[in-house]
Amino acid sequence: MYIETIPNRSSPPAILLREARREGKKIVKRTLANLSHWPGEQIEAFRLLLRGERLVPASALFRVERTLPHGHVEAILRMIEKLGLDTVIASKRCRERDLILAMIVERLIHPRSKLANTRHWNDTTLSEELSVADVDVDELYDALDWLLGRQKHIEKKLASRHLEEGGLVLYDVSSSYYEGHTCPLARRGHDRDGRKGLPIIVYGVMTNSRGCPVTVQVYPGNTGDPTTVSDQVDKLRERFGLSHVVLVADRGMLTQARIDELKDHPGMGWISALRSGSIRELLEQGYLQRSLFDRQNMAEIRSPEFPGERLMACYNPLLADQRRRKREELLAATQTKLAAIAAEVARRKRKLLSKDQIGVKLGRAIDRYKMAKHFEWTIEDGSFRWHRREESIRAEAELDGIYVIRTSEPKDRLSAEDAVRGYKSLAQVERVFRCMKGTDLRVRPIYHHTEDHVRAHIFLCLLAYYVEWHLRTAWSPLLFQDEDLPQARQTRDAVAPAQSSAKARAKKNDRQTADGLPVQSFDSLLTHLASRTRNLCRLSSQPSGAGLTQITEPTPLQARAMELLELYPGQGN
Repeated sequence: MYIETIPNRSSPPAILLREARREGKKIVKRTLANLSHWPGEQIEAFRLLLRGERLVPASALFRVERTLPHGHVEAILRMIEKLGLDTVIASKRCRERDLILAMIVERLIHPRSKLANTRHWNDTTLSEELSVADVDVDELYDALDWLLGRQKHIEKKLASRHLEEGGLVLYDVSSSYYEGHTCPLARRGHDRDGRKGLPIIVYGVMTNSRGCPVTVQVYPGNTGDPTTVSDQVDKLRERFGLSHVVLVADRGMLTQARIDELKDHPGMGWISALRSGSIRELLEQGYLQRSLFDRQNMAEIRSPEFPGERLMACYNPLLADQRRRKREELLAATQTKLAAIAAEVARRKRKLLSKDQIGVKLGRAIDRYKMAKHFEWTIEDGSFRWHRREESIRAEAELDGIYVIRTSEPKDRLSAEDAVRGYKSLAQVERVFRCMKGTDLRVRPIYHHTEDHVRAHIFLCLLAYYVEWHLRTAWSPLLFQDEDLPQARQTRDAVAPAQSSAKARAKKNDRQTADGLPVQSFDSLLTHLASRTRNLCRLSSQPSGAGLTQITEPTPLQARAMELLELYPGQGN
């Protein structure tokens, strides 16, 4: 008996079990069974059996002793190698460097406490790749101390790569809440996380014009944002050796006092924005007129109140509509609160509400929506009257959609459009904070007891985001992000609302890449890469013998992700 494959012209071939015998000079074949419906593996096994070979179950030959997720670790370590981040941290391999790299990778794949790191990375191939299987948590804290001692050296190397003379430097400040009472950095301050009752820690991040992080500095929680600017200027000029850069920061950061300080440093330019009060004064003085925007959305103006500065007045109708709707909603909500207070006061006929009691209720209502400037009221014992300040509302409405960018840079070095684009690029620093504080890296909550450990922890999170930023850039064809965005930022209308490219819209609508692969989020792509495992197998007949390590074949998506990493420019990026 034997198995024969009979081709069909327009159909799959027929797989037949046959026997043959000789009758005189002829070979007579007889079909015993049609095996076309059998799985291919079963047919091949039957073919071997007919040849007289001995078949045994796979489990009788070898067993899979251990399976560890590997693909996500491989990808992150490959990017670290491409970037040369390992040599930036320390030129030669050492125990401390391996521990820091392991914590960076772990921050991206499973952001948890340092103690959890020592448990989880043994459940992946990370501990084997960096030889950190036997580490304890105290050794991790020693490595953090080592990293903090090298922070200035590392940041200087990153600055030499990503900052340049005459280029833009983006700077912003955020904060995270602190769990505990031991760290001297944890103070009461402006909490951006909305966790009332907890102390916070403030930190400022500096990036290049594309949002690639370069440096982070940690401050006590009661530090005001503007007071951090001078430290960044000193860092740029003295530590990084840059004589001319353009610092971009928001209007709450670059106050007039800070700008006056910057003027004392020749070559230190800046881009910021005016506050609404200053914009209103420009309108009242006639330097800014709404008619400027009849045929254009941007106009460069001058004012003696801002000598030596260029002012770019911009108008965005979409922003104007958003502000109008928000104001109307807040006014309506405030009126509802005030009407409720007035009704309660009117109901109290026997025991009238005192002025103080009414004032307490009014304060709570007004503070809720921050609309006090648009209302007037009269309070007496048992009496409460209020009305809207229509003139104040109209004055604020005149500013809807208008914002003014200010810069020290002359036209020959920075066009008006590029000044506006430069200020808008601060959104990329906000993305740093979203990733560090969100599910990507989870910089918070902070539990470290000492000031040095808190500083090192936040610096470690910045290095992890540095790797993530490059991974996102390399994998942009696979992710739900506009891969044409970096180029579009340099050429699109500086004021008009941003529009996604046709390629980005196609990805979002079809949920497929140009290669026909499913589009991913950054987190889901890492999760999918983790399904590529490293397996340790041993012969069943030799349970104590040498093991065989095998890595599962990559899926098309995993293969494409690794291919994009190989194509990424790496250190020269």
